[in-house]
Amino acid sequence: MTTDHDDDFEPHHTSSPTDQVLHELQLYGYRPFNDEPDPRPLPEANILVGSISDIFDALVVALADTRLEPDLEDLLWSTVNVFHRAIERIERELDDNELAQQRSQREQDGSEVKSVELERLTAEGQTLIERRNAFELMRDQAADQFGTAAAPAVLAYLFHRIETAWTAAQRCSSSTKAGWRSMTRISPASSASG
Repeated sequence: MTTDHDDDFEPHHTSSPTDQVLHELQLYGYRPFNDEPDPRPLPEANILVGSISDIFDALVVALADTRLEPDLEDLLWSTVNVFHRAIERIERELDDNELAQQRSQREQDGSEVKSVELERLTAEGQTLIERRNAFELMRDQAADQFGTAAAPAVLAYLFHRIETAWTAAQRCSSSTKAGWRSMTRISPASSASG
């Protein structure tokens, strides 16, 4: 059986706009625009706590007993500070949102347009509050982890410094004692000859 299909004359099919949108959603997921509410949920608190703990554990494991260990405390505190700066940024956005809500309330004239705008600003403000609360939880957990992770590292570093100083002091003391002994051996001989 023969077919009369000739592939040379078949036009090239491009994907439809719907197919392109679906393909993008499959690859990258839904991302709302800046002026749209984000329907995705916030991360669960126990996942955040575990993740923060993992961050600190990774830094401590990677830097402990290496030449970078003296920098560990600063790096761990910087991790806490990252969340604090995020909170400050969100609070600035929240302040701007509050001013926009107040302005929108003053401009209310009963029209649906103004009402929808105020509802959008209120929803955006609620989202900012939730984000700030999530970052506060992360900052607080990071501060707790800093206390538990940095203390042993700092103590180990200080112990090493003290031990080094003690060893040096003992060497110095031993050489001083040896010097005193040699001087005392020399002293009687020099006094007898004198």
